[in-house]
Amino acid sequence: MMKHTSGRASRTSDRWFIALVLLLTCASAQAGGGYYLLGYGPLAHQAGGTSTAMGLDGFMGSSNPGKLAFVGNRLDLDFLAFSPSRRIERTDSGTPYDFSSTSKNSFYLLPEAGYARKLDERFSVGFTLYGNGGLNTEYHDDTGIPDTNANPARCGNAPGNFLFGCGKLGFDLAQVIIAPSVSWQYRPGQSLGISPLLAYQRIKVYGFQAFEATSAHPDAVTNRGYDNSFGAGVRIGWFARLLPWLDVGAAYSTKLYMEAFDKYRGLLADEGNFDIPPNLSVGVAVRPAKDWELGFDLQRIFWGDIPALRNGVLNSLEDPGKPLGSKDGSGFNWRDRNVYRAGLSYAVSPKLTLRAGAAYGKRPSADTGANSVTLGLFAPNPLWQLTAGGTWSFDARNQIHLAVGHYLEKDFKGPSASTALGVGGEETGTPHVETLMLGWSRTW
Repeated sequence: MMKHTSGRASRTSDRWFIALVLLLTCASAQAGGGYYLLGYGPLAHQAGGTSTAMGLDGFMGSSNPGKLAFVGNRLDLDFLAFSPSRRIERTDSGTPYDFSSTSKNSFYLLPEAGYARKLDERFSVGFTLYGNGGLNTEYHDDTGIPDTNANPARCGNAPGNFLFGCGKLGFDLAQVIIAPSVSWQYRPGQSLGISPLLAYQRIKVYGFQAFEATSAHPDAVTNRGYDNSFGAGVRIGWFARLLPWLDVGAAYSTKLYMEAFDKYRGLLADEGNFDIPPNLSVGVAVRPAKDWELGFDLQRIFWGDIPALRNGVLNSLEDPGKPLGSKDGSGFNWRDRNVYRAGLSYAVSPKLTLRAGAAYGKRPSADTGANSVTLGLFAPNPLWQLTAGGTWSFDARNQIHLAVGHYLEKDFKGPSASTALGVGGEETGTPHVETLMLGWSRTW
């Protein structure tokens, strides 16, 4: 595991990269996908994220680099406008901590880019830049009653926020990945591809003062500003056009080994290590009739490989031998999960293609008990997502893309982990998300 290092010179040299990703900050909202986005690139945004065997664009580095051999020469650019509304509430505790709050962060603009170039009949290269996902919540409400915070040494007589600290409460995580790619068509109709994944992530946590007493590093829990982390992994993929009407694909991304977040080593389990989990996808695309295509994906995300995501919320609250920040310290209590996607494409005319899609997945939280819900409020995933859109070819080389998405609202509720602190009650998180994507592609 790489350890986080810092210095004025290294941070200065990284400013160009950090500036690039300041907009790549999104709220967790993928169906069953934890903090991952639904999909990447204009075609996937239209088709419910379906992309392992369907959708030949420049975003193969984010889905299946094996497709690159069939993409040709093209450039894809898009912006995803992401509008989430997240609301949390505690009831029935019989304390001043029974109140609700709505996150102040409700609009994000995420740029993406993909490029593909065919070198010869067997080899192609490409490049993808995409925001992998993230968390961004900011709750300003509190009890309104002085001396109700759980850490007066840090907070004085300030009112307590939703998690018993003081001031605004939030968790801001953003991840961006650059994926250069190469593919080899080793026989007609079948290809292998590989994409080194170069990752950057940043985090900021605030309002968690009440957790300092249970931490192995009380000075590295909350309100430390942004911390940055770099790392890498690799994605490999296979794609085959088995029949004129049948494509299949498979892709696997290794764990992305990231530098630790030193500033928050007292909050995140395993001394601030926050690697990006591995995932496996398989897909099929069929063309049952002229101008029609149907795609289906199954993705498995291995959240359980990351201690900060796998460990239970109650670990540090109930066992002093498992302080926050330790290998067994509290986490989100997430488990490995499957995500199912389906997409439909219909070429209305040579100029216009319409697409629609849906995604479904269980939330990554292991259950809706006290060991999951409280921290799960910061990543309240819906179960279903629906998308629709279209592509207009306004000449032989240029296309514009439009997609809209709606994430079906579904409460995430259960008993509060604060029962261990003598508060209790029931907590509820409600996500509501709309998306709008506008993109442009050029082929040659």
